[in-house]
Amino acid sequence: MCGITGWVAFDRDLTAERAVLEAMTATQACRGPDVGGVHLEPHAALGRLHLTRTGTGTGTGTGTGRDANPDTDPDGGEQPISVEHDGRPLAVLSFTGELHNHRELRAELASAGHRFRTRSSAEVVLHAYLEWGEGLAERLNGAYAFAVWDARHEELLLVRDRLGVKPLHYHPTPDGVVFGTGLGAVLAHPAVRAVVDLDGLRELLSFTRTPGATPYRGVHEVRPGHLVRVRHGGVTVRRYWALEAREHVDSLESTVATVRALLDDIVHRQLDSDLPLCSLLSGGLDSSALTALAAKTLRQAGAGPVRSFAVDFTGRDEELHPDPARSTPDGPYARMLARHVGADHSVIELDAAELTELRRSRAVLRARDLPGGLADLDVALLLLFRRVRERAAVALSGEAADELFGGYPWHHDPAAIAADDFPWAARLDGGLAGPGSAPREQLLDADLVRKLDLAGHRRAQYREALAEVPHLASADPTERRMREISYLDLTRFAGVLLDRNERMSRAAGLEVRVPFCDHRLVQYVFNTPWAMKNVDGRQKSLLRAAVRDLLPDAVADRVKSPYPITADPRYPQLLRADLARLVDGRKSPALELLDRRRLADALAPDTDPQSVRLGVDLALDLDVWLTDHRVTLEL
Repeated sequence: MCGITGWVAFDRDLTAERAVLEAMTATQACRGPDVGGVHLEPHAALGRLHLTRTGTGTGTGTGTGRDANPDTDPDGGEQPISVEHDGRPLAVLSFTGELHNHRELRAELASAGHRFRTRSSAEVVLHAYLEWGEGLAERLNGAYAFAVWDARHEELLLVRDRLGVKPLHYHPTPDGVVFGTGLGAVLAHPAVRAVVDLDGLRELLSFTRTPGATPYRGVHEVRPGHLVRVRHGGVTVRRYWALEAREHVDSLESTVATVRALLDDIVHRQLDSDLPLCSLLSGGLDSSALTALAAKTLRQAGAGPVRSFAVDFTGRDEELHPDPARSTPDGPYARMLARHVGADHSVIELDAAELTELRRSRAVLRARDLPGGLADLDVALLLLFRRVRERAAVALSGEAADELFGGYPWHHDPAAIAADDFPWAARLDGGLAGPGSAPREQLLDADLVRKLDLAGHRRAQYREALAEVPHLASADPTERRMREISYLDLTRFAGVLLDRNERMSRAAGLEVRVPFCDHRLVQYVFNTPWAMKNVDGRQKSLLRAAVRDLLPDAVADRVKSPYPITADPRYPQLLRADLARLVDGRKSPALELLDRRRLADALAPDTDPQSVRLGVDLALDLDVWLTDHRVTLEL
């Protein structure tokens, strides 16, 4: 686990600014507090903090070689890492993430004359920069964020992976830039103020991400598939990868075979680890497909069985009552798949009291950097990742499969498809965290809510996103609309869940890999006609066809179920008790943003705690966030 940060200033000497850089670097502690490194020279300062990773348990990877990823490789070397000539650095790199084609790149660079001192993929990236400049971005396969300081030309390059799995933020200054993995690293710089205006609050409360934006004025994220170059003349941004509209000429049979071949290759690459590796198994199609593919790959390599982990909640009845969010319990399906593929399977039980205790520790808010998450879903995910980390170091997750293959309810709802809005808007208005829940802003001051006009903000976001969608002139109206929905899912919806997944896993010390985000698969499936994705009229038809031979029929045919969701009434009840203490104290800066009448309604005995848990969670987060981050509101 690691976080990177840095500062470039062309009009001052940064060699005397170690204390500032170390303070910025220290904010990344929840991503890996063990080992820190800094690099200082007159106009550039780079830092990195990471967790020293040792094996846990008896999990296994493919056994085909060392991982050589900087977060996992014991021989990965310290960072920032540099390449020198005559004792002077040519370029310096600070890197976080995983590179899945590091072996091919290392061989290609070695044949071109490059010599390596470590086994780390960070060094591969640095030499790739020296060989290809910013053109290296198009050659990388993985999930990463990195900064390269080119000492020869005094230029900084910031690069983020194509799907935006890894976060990276920056704040331009009059003579350079401040950057960091987490927002806290940027805000720790004395030149950056934590100012949130109405636009920032809209970003905070909107479930739909605006790529490049953050709630803080002047602080940006490097957009997925983009790079940022900082020179004496200023900051420039370039897009190095985008979803493209291409004519799909493959037959259905060939398309299914191509998807399977891509998945086989992706899983094989992402199993490359000498540290204990596992899969996060819900018993749904996505996680079951990855677990089965991993089991097959390990079996072919002569390695041990794949380890899998499922989550359950103490006291939950196995015969779960169906509702719109969850129609079937996970346990039986996860066990069925595990038996089918011979997995070493474990069930991790979570308890509402544990969730509340973790919620009160502020660990989730520190991991997120911002308030306004998904309440107990976020807490449950962090707690699950912590428990998995006790037995494994690397995990495969099925995140983004629904966006890619058409697995959400709105992909099959004619009203949502026809709406002139984000297709998930109806569920957004009704709450995305389960039945009966309401939007996060439900406890905010009524005048503030009117001023924010979140509906208008969403309409503007929608128009901006729609204008980006690449189309084929030959597409019929149905295909055109489904392409739009696919693009919106991948660029506006997936980012929220990927960011949540990445931050919670890193805070737990667990590396979670997301095979469905491999850009080769994403580009191919994006251009596959909807008729093929929906060939049998059900969710994720194409994925099901590609992996059906590996799965029991009951698992292959199971309807989507969210993961993990608590459905435990004790959690929101305990949360409301915290809200009552906040209101009674009458000293919280968050009370200026909240509506007294709505707070009283939320605390009324006859109010269903489950229906207000998102609003209560946000109110409690605002209390901590405004105080701890010294946020200035300009509303």
